[in-house]
Amino acid sequence: MAGRSTPLTLTMTAPRRGKPPRHFADMAPDERLQAVADLGEKPFRAKQLATHYYTHLTSDADAMTDLPRATREGLVAELFPELLVPARVMQADGGTTVKTLWKLFDGAKVESVLMRYPNRSTLCVSSQAGCGMACPFCATGQLGLTRNLSTAEIVEQVRSAARSLADGDVPGGPTRLNNLVFMGMGEPLANYKAVMATVRQVVAATPDGLGMSARNVTVSTVGLVPAMDKLAKEDLPLTLALSLHAPDDELRSELVPVNTRWSVDEVLDSARRYFEVTGRRVSIEYALIRDMNDHAWRADLLGEKLTARGQGWVHVNPIPLNPTPGSIWTASDPAVEDEFVARLRGHGIPTTIRDTRGSDIDGACGQLAAEEEE
Repeated sequence: MAGRSTPLTLTMTAPRRGKPPRHFADMAPDERLQAVADLGEKPFRAKQLATHYYTHLTSDADAMTDLPRATREGLVAELFPELLVPARVMQADGGTTVKTLWKLFDGAKVESVLMRYPNRSTLCVSSQAGCGMACPFCATGQLGLTRNLSTAEIVEQVRSAARSLADGDVPGGPTRLNNLVFMGMGEPLANYKAVMATVRQVVAATPDGLGMSARNVTVSTVGLVPAMDKLAKEDLPLTLALSLHAPDDELRSELVPVNTRWSVDEVLDSARRYFEVTGRRVSIEYALIRDMNDHAWRADLLGEKLTARGQGWVHVNPIPLNPTPGSIWTASDPAVEDEFVARLRGHGIPTTIRDTRGSDIDGACGQLAAEEEE
């Protein structure tokens, strides 16, 4: 059992810092038309720019040869300010896992992780610099919240990864980005407006967006119930991933402090409502922490709570904890992990151990940023 801990204060809104410069990806299609017109150009230039950005995945003026040079250089200077600069890039798994630490315009740092598999590719993006949820086992949670990212700062993470894959920079030859997961730094639903604006650009057909399938986009949350219910009404078949980590309120309030606002039963009820509205099976994320939350009775309790809400609506992903430097917690023993999975499956809950990549390159989100801060 976990011992008592001092209550942690949650930061639900980002501290005020300077706003990032406005970028093409911050604008809706009609706003792009106006922005181009305001610069003295014909409105059709907006579609040309969108085609280069979302289809050719570039904001390089030299690549926009269908625009007059003076025109393209002026438009790019005004509408495509540099938002992300790679501060550090690390590779693992033979180069098929690429973790990038990005430096933002104000010096804040965020991370994204690109993972290529034999038949698919997945990008994990950050939605905040730091995080205000204060989960003590999470590297990002220990950084605290710096600020929300703008829509364009998130979109740029996606575009950069998609371009890298298209250019064949990741071993395996040129390919497309298939999956997007909001599981990087930050609580996505605490930056709801920018995250949803990003999602709509990602799934919009080219040239107004990247043309990805909404079914291949996953949004994670620690359980912000009002935002979960709002997400269910967006009319998008996204996958919702709930970071639960404990089935009982006593432990979950220690591991996930927001549980003191919305209890285990409340977040599970909201997750069930998400399934009922969207028809999309919910993923339950559960970081297995040795001697903390990996007990067989907790697996049984989780199985009971999930089956009490019906069958076929949920899938559990136990995740071996990726320890952070100086942490008192570590991953569960493999035999304990196997027992936990077997117990859940015994309750009829589909359960799959999450593939963990990049442990040798500080794979847990927030570790590189924390090192840089130090």
